[in-house]
Order: sequence, then structure tokens, then C-alpha cells
Amino acid sequence: MANGEAPRKTRTAAKDDRPNPVARRGIGQLSLVEHALCPLDSRASLREDLHHVSEYRYTDAHGQSQWARVTVLCPAGLSSGDEYYLWGLLALTFAQPKPAIEFQATPHFCLRKLGLISPDSKGGKSYRLFRDALRRLSAVRYQNERFYDPLRREHRDVTFGFLSYSLPLEPDSSRAWRIVWDPLFFEFCQAAASQLSFDLEMYRKLDHASRRLFLLLSKVFWRRRRSPCFDTRHLAVHVLGFSGHLATRSLKAKVKRCAGVLQRYQLVAPAAAAAGGIFRKEKTGRQTAQFLRGAYFDQRRGRRKSVAIEDSPLLDPLCAIGFNMAETGRILARFPAEQIQLWADVTLAAVERKGQSFFRRSPQAFFMDSIQHAARGERTPPEWFWSLRHEEQQLRADAVRRRRQSRASARQLAASAENGTMPRRFNLDGGVKELTDDLLTHFLAVGQTEADARRNARRLAEELLWTRNRRRAT
Repeated sequence: MANGEAPRKTRTAAKDDRPNPVARRGIGQLSLVEHALCPLDSRASLREDLHHVSEYRYTDAHGQSQWARVTVLCPAGLSSGDEYYLWGLLALTFAQPKPAIEFQATPHFCLRKLGLISPDSKGGKSYRLFRDALRRLSAVRYQNERFYDPLRREHRDVTFGFLSYSLPLEPDSSRAWRIVWDPLFFEFCQAAASQLSFDLEMYRKLDHASRRLFLLLSKVFWRRRRSPCFDTRHLAVHVLGFSGHLATRSLKAKVKRCAGVLQRYQLVAPAAAAAGGIFRKEKTGRQTAQFLRGAYFDQRRGRRKSVAIEDSPLLDPLCAIGFNMAETGRILARFPAEQIQLWADVTLAAVERKGQSFFRRSPQAFFMDSIQHAARGERTPPEWFWSLRHEEQQLRADAVRRRRQSRASARQLAASAENGTMPRRFNLDGGVKELTDDLLTHFLAVGQTEADARRNARRLAEELLWTRNRRRAT
């Protein structure tokens, strides 16, 4: 069996056994949906060392209106599309019978449940986009001066990350991806009073700005038919993520467009035209927007169904080993999820690194023999497996170190251009293409992948030439 072939055959064979592969509910965190995590414009958000500052209003324990200031630090940048992966992965984690801080699943399982690939898809570009989103999300640090702690029932000054990960280095590996949530973030999301459950299928249909408005109004409409009067400019910039440099009339038009999208799906009720629609002019001269709950939120939600075999993230690794659906169901019922995750990873690592000659009978027999002995406390994973994990961890650390070095090198080049001390090997008298080619060689030399090196070289070339032209003009 060649690396990566087994899961594709199993997925195709099991296609008819998975009539409803898409997750229905998403999970958001109530304080995080009050504001944008990054700008909507990807040209502004997908920049290294992004610092996004926003704020939102809340009511304190004394009934007084207060402002919370939020800073989101994104060393690798962040896209508004990454929020779909964040909320979706939270939903998959808490959909398990015993949600844990560590979530293990194959990328195919995650993307299939999130509706991003078909059951018989081979992944390809979707896997790469998923990896890129995880890389950006794992680097985020979230700071909030007035975050509501649902366990202590008070507002506190907090900082946390979202997640960490451990992924196989080979793109066609059948082994599960390990996603470990930040303990503090997981604690907040685990509290029922801090969760926002929403229709993931509806969320997927909306554009990025309308998604953010949908989540905010889902929080509001859960307990009231009419939303508060939002300041239009604040709503557009701090909640939806539009640029604060836009004129108020332009921001008003963008909010109106988002409201129109939500009206189309009956998420908000149409506002009376005679009453001025959703917008109002206040005495202070500011514009406010208010929304009325649509018929969609009046529909009764069905009861949550028990987790089926096809909803388990352990399904794909077990199928990749060679078990059918009936055998997988018996394994899931018999052994703890932690033991299944561990020995499935050991078995698949042996398939991919040592080949079929490693097994006396078959991968299935090796897995069953190992997990049965482990359940009795008579077996632990072999030394070569821990050495492999250590080697993979070291390679990931080296990759992170190279990215940090390349970012430091890029900052040094930018500073040199600003001070007029640019090295001679970089031609600032040519065009963007010539300078991009020069910088591309430099970024490749410090260990960046070709795609990252090309993107960073182009961005830095444009910045350097803009700086040169500005200096010459003055």
C-alpha cells in the first residue's frame, strides 16, 4: 500500500455510508463575536506582524455602559476567512462525546464536515489552504482589557492564544492532525454561558462581512426581537472590519448591503421604508442602525442527535488502516478515544515510514494486538515512534526559526532602504519585477518556501520602491 492511497480508496468506498457528512452547527465565543478579529481587506490583514485594534461596548455589573479595548496580534497575518476554520474546529471539538483540549482528526474529516470538500475529494489545494489557516491562527495572541469571564462572572484583563498544532510533514500522509487548544480559550469556550451556537450551513452561504453581522445578531436575537441601536460607523469598522479611512456614507452603504444579504435569508426582518429603514439620525448628528429579528430565528431548533460513527474524527485513521465501518464502530465502542488516537498514529506511521514488511500479518492485526495489550497496561508505543515525533517536532521548530529569521531579514532590508543604506546587490533603480527577482533569491536562501518567498519578495519590493520614490520626491 503506497503512502496516501488507502484513505482515498476508503473514502470512496464509504461515500454511500455517509449521507450527511456536513456539520450543522458552528460554535463561536460570545465576546469574540462582538468585534472583528482582523480587517476585512485581505491586503491589509494578510501582512506579517499585524496589530489589529478594535473596541466594543458592554454593560458592567452596576448597569453602566463601558468600552472594552481589544488588540489582536497576528505575526503571520490573519484572514477573515480563517474565522470559518476557527468556529468550525471548535464545533467539531465540542461535538465529540467527551470534548477535550486536544482534538485529533485527519484534514479530510475536518474539511468534509465543514463542507469544504466532497467525501471523495483528494484534498490538494484545500489541504494547503487549511494548513495556511492553522499556521496563521496558531500565531495569534488575543488581548482584551475587559473580557467577560463566564466562570467567574466578571470582566477581566485577559490574554490568550487560539491553538497549537502538530501536523505530519508529508502532504499525502494518512496520519491525523493534532490540534491543541489554548487552555484559557478552551475554558471560556467550554462554558455554556460563553458559547454561541449558530447555523454553520447558513454561515457558509454568506460573505465575510455578512457573516460577522450574522453572528453578532445571533447573539442579540437569542433573547430579544429588536437589536440595540448600533453606531453605524462603529458597527462597520469595529464589528464588520471595514476600513476606518472610508467616509461615513460609504460605510453606511456597506452596512446596508450586509443587511440586505441577511434580509434575503430572512435573518433580519425588512425595515419599514417610511420609517427610514434600519438607519436613524440621532440628535448628536451620528447615524445609528437597528435590526429586527427575522422569521429564521423563530423556527424551532431540533434536538441534538447523538454522535454517529461517521461524525467521529477517528473514522478516517481507522479506515486508512483498513477497517470497515462495522469494525470501526466496534473499536470506537470498546476502547477509549485517547488510546485509539495514539495507536492509530503509531500504525499509520509504521505504514508510511517502514512499509508493509514491518507487519507480520497486517496493519489491522498490529493495531488490534497493540491496543488490546495497551488496554491491559502491558504495552507502550515503541521507541522509534517517540523518536519520529521528536524528529518531526525538531523539523517544525527549524521551520518556525527560519520564518522568524526571514521576517527579521525583511525588516532589516526595509530599514536599510529607509536609511539609504540598501546593499548594492539589490537593484532599486529597476522596476518591481527586477527587485522582486533579487529579493526572491534572498528569501529562498534563508529557508522560505518558494510560494512564501515569492509573495514576500513582491510585497517588500513594492514597499521599497514606494519608499525610494517618496524620498526622491522630497
